[in-house]
Amino acid sequence: MKILIDGDGCPVLDITIKVAKKFNIEVLIMCDTSHNFDKYNVETIVLSKGRDSVDFSLVNKVNKGDIIVTQDYGLAAMALSKGGYPINQNGRVYTNENIDQLLFTRHISKKLRSSGARVKGPSKRKKEDNIRFEKYLQELCKELL
Repeated sequence: MKILIDGDGCPVLDITIKVAKKFNIEVLIMCDTSHNFDKYNVETIVLSKGRDSVDFSLVNKVNKGDIIVTQDYGLAAMALSKGGYPINQNGRVYTNENIDQLLFTRHISKKLRSSGARVKGPSKRKKEDNIRFEKYLQELCKELL
């Protein structure tokens, strides 16, 4: 088992690495060239910029039982199909039971935006978001080990 991180815009890198070390789980960060991560003892793969280049490369590295940290519903869906356990930066674990609704909501929001409607974005991160993420990531690691 390993933890793969969609590093593009991920606010919980340090927390993820801390939890992974606690459970002795390998971590792999994947990002594009607009990000530069230099984390001790963590492999980072930097890919060229391009629509979904990180997502497709990351999902190709997913094995059954891996944890994937991402806020991208499409990547989460692909990871689920490979037997992975995707979790977002707020601690929501994506499942086969909730991913269809999340993808549908994303689709509707995109249609609204393209028609000129304004769709409210995510609220600013709070300390509680990091605490919740760490709690749920630890629970997921315990469950899978």
